[in-house]
Amino acid sequence: MSKNEDIIFVAEIGLNHNGNFGLLYELIKQASLANANIVKFQLGWRSSPNEINALTENDINHIFKCCDYYNIEPMFSIFNIDALKLVSEKKLKYFKVASRTLIDDMILVENIIKLNKTTFISLGMWDKNNFPFKKSKNIKYLWCKSKYPTYPWELKNFPKNFEKEGYYGYSDHSIGIDLPILAISRGAKLIEKHFTLDKSDTTIRDHALSATPNEFKNLVDIGKDISKNINLGI
Repeated sequence: MSKNEDIIFVAEIGLNHNGNFGLLYELIKQASLANANIVKFQLGWRSSPNEINALTENDINHIFKCCDYYNIEPMFSIFNIDALKLVSEKKLKYFKVASRTLIDDMILVENIIKLNKTTFISLGMWDKNNFPFKKSKNIKYLWCKSKYPTYPWELKNFPKNFEKEGYYGYSDHSIGIDLPILAISRGAKLIEKHFTLDKSDTTIRDHALSATPNEFKNLVDIGKDISKNINLGI
């Protein structure tokens, strides 16, 4: 990545737009100003008509325009085949597979992987000892704890060395930025952190475990410094 050296920082907007799709522009703008590399949305989750995340094709086109304007890559967690059809022909560099999707719809995940784009797969609900797919250049596994929020005492199995344990990065649901920083110090090459403009918003639970723009920028700045030190062999 050109920004932030070799660490990828993903600002997950997810459902933090609260169903106000006009808010997407400001969230994307603030994520870019906080030096995120990727801004992520959820497609096909709580997306039926009149639900909070009922993104239309026009909404998705709007997201792409905003991301292009602010020079940040869009990414989508894909939750069903209809969602995949909405974006499969678009110029996306990355896809995300949520832990829930990996458990509920393995065929969908296989179809995403076949597109041969870099695919980040969270393993928060994966309870088997082996990874779900054979080693592939376009599959990157993320360590994750699927609790919202995740408290420190629930992370006793947090990787000591991400690379040696087979994880590319960390998808975070903790409160604050301490755990993502710890993950970088232990070799994580990607950090995914929920992103909000207001942590006190109670529309959905994700706001409380999200980073504000200032917090996210601090995470990026500290993470860059740690990465530089690691690359120096410190």
